[in-house]
Amino acid sequence: MINIALADDESLFLDTLSFMLQRIPDFNVVFTATNGQDLVNQLSTQSPLPDVVVTDLKMPELNGVEATKKIKELFPELSVIALSSYNTDVFISNMLGVGAASYLVKNTTPAQVELTIREVAAKGFYYDKNVLRILQDNSQDGNYRRSTLDHNLLSPREIDVLQLICEQFTTTEIAEKLCVSKRTVDGHRNNLLIKTQMRNVAGLVAYAIQNAIITVEI
Repeated sequence: MINIALADDESLFLDTLSFMLQRIPDFNVVFTATNGQDLVNQLSTQSPLPDVVVTDLKMPELNGVEATKKIKELFPELSVIALSSYNTDVFISNMLGVGAASYLVKNTTPAQVELTIREVAAKGFYYDKNVLRILQDNSQDGNYRRSTLDHNLLSPREIDVLQLICEQFTTTEIAEKLCVSKRTVDGHRNNLLIKTQMRNVAGLVAYAIQNAIITVEI
């Protein structure tokens, strides 16, 4: 069962999305919120936390960007998907910058929403071609503030694992491709998080692409 929290200030859209997701047998909407502060407040009382949060960007009291920032500070492992009517590079880049695990526009298909939730629940992030393009554009932007990390600190095997993570393979698939155990893959991923000082896989992938450590085909 994938437990989901939803936040949107448009009641009709929120109710429709909740109804749609509840019809999927292994999806469970644990609560809905009508603004970002309500979302953060409800998460603070949830035990266990939902697997995925889906939030709008433009909301009263606390918008989606600020709510996501708070959520990632309080619950760094909780995956947040932005679902917004805004489809510009600036909005998408801002959400990725505060730790969003994926970004969808509201005119997307129900099938794409379901796929994204499943991918984020399984892997911690899901970046479509448009999001990957924005990340790679950032890596070529002279104004982008790059990390001062010495990338030579990453071992060749860690780079191999990082490449496959950025290509959105699962832990099992990475283990099979590299002929190692899933525990070994988990160990390399944890080392990568520590070395890059990222708090989750979504941040690790964005970091790797924006700092040009990894290049992915779009």
